Amino acid sequence: MSSSKDKLIKDSVKERYGEIARSSENEAGGCSCCGEVIDPFGLIQPQTQSTLMGYSVEEIGSVPADAVMGLGCGNPQAIAALRPGEVVLDLGSGAGFDSFLAGRQVGESGKVIGIDMTPDMIKRAQENAAKGAFENVEFRLGDIEDMPVDDNSIDVILSNCVINLSPDKAAVYREAYRVLKAGGRLAISDMVASGDIPPEIKNDMNLYSSCVAGALKVDELEQILNEAGFNNIEINPKDESREFINKWTPGIPIEDYVLSATIEAVK
Repeated sequence: MSSSKDKLIKDSVKERYGEIARSSENEAGGCSCCGEVIDPFGLIQPQTQSTLMGYSVEEIGSVPADAVMGLGCGNPQAIAALRPGEVVLDLGSGAGFDSFLAGRQVGESGKVIGIDMTPDMIKRAQENAAKGAFENVEFRLGDIEDMPVDDNSIDVILSNCVINLSPDKAAVYREAYRVLKAGGRLAISDMVASGDIPPEIKNDMNLYSSCVAGALKVDELEQILNEAGFNNIEINPKDESREFINKWTPGIPIEDYVLSATIEAVK
């Protein structure tokens, strides 16, 4: 992929999520990672969308409401098995939802760092951290292909439907390997391709910034993780995710080509 196309993708993604961050309490009515609007009539709110992705009502109610944006494709908390005292990195932290849930689990002796490339998202997350008094959570502006994080400093990396947005996924996983401690682990929810994605979808910038066009096949993703140095790689596509994926882009059957998956690996 050319550097000019890489830049086009990153600029498109940044603009899309900046616009979402600037919206007031998701005025559009349930924006999701994939698709312009989950429900054009505003009947499905971000909290409802989050329950469809596997979050409990208790989890949703434990963070500032403005942090719950329905921007994901799963629940990485469910596979992370976070422990008190751990240092967690949240890639593409958005308004802070997963970071705050992780902060509750690692406790005062632990720490959570959220990274996002969108200044408006960082601002929104920092405001939410202040509202919820999450003193063990911080947010840093930066690219996930070049993380502003020290080598060998992270116990667990979380991410929810963000890495597929990167035009250079190999760089993201190399960086993930760099910042993890020995024995550190990935706990990621993301999109994978279940077959060949048609060119008209793959080359659509709107669908790329909507988490669809950039999805890799499982074997391609496994190869990237292996080449980055990871072991104990497990990638599990979720057939049941078709139930909410088919609402993301009305008129385009993207559930025929992509699925939500959990991605786990160990350094």
